[in-house]
Amino acid sequence: MGGLKDELRSKILTFVGGAFGLVAGLAWNDAVKELILYLYPAATDTVMAKFVYAIFITIIVVIIITYLERVFKSEEASKEIKSRKNEDEEPSN
Repeated sequence: MGGLKDELRSKILTFVGGAFGLVAGLAWNDAVKELILYLYPAATDTVMAKFVYAIFITIIVVIIITYLERVFKSEEASKEIKSRKNEDEEPSN
């Protein structure tokens, strides 16, 4: 029964974290839109401005995700190396 409780807790945490991530994403969406309008006042609600905004955001997100993937892969690789090192150092019976 404890496993089910832990899994439920984990799922709830994942969903709540996702909801907060969505709220933060929407806040950043508004902030970036306002920044674009501030820097380029002529670009108010035109189709071209929306496409430029979408392309800009896509490029930024791809860069961030690529960076995070490299960081996490690097951390996983270093953990694996440490794990192998510890296994090699343990005396066998």
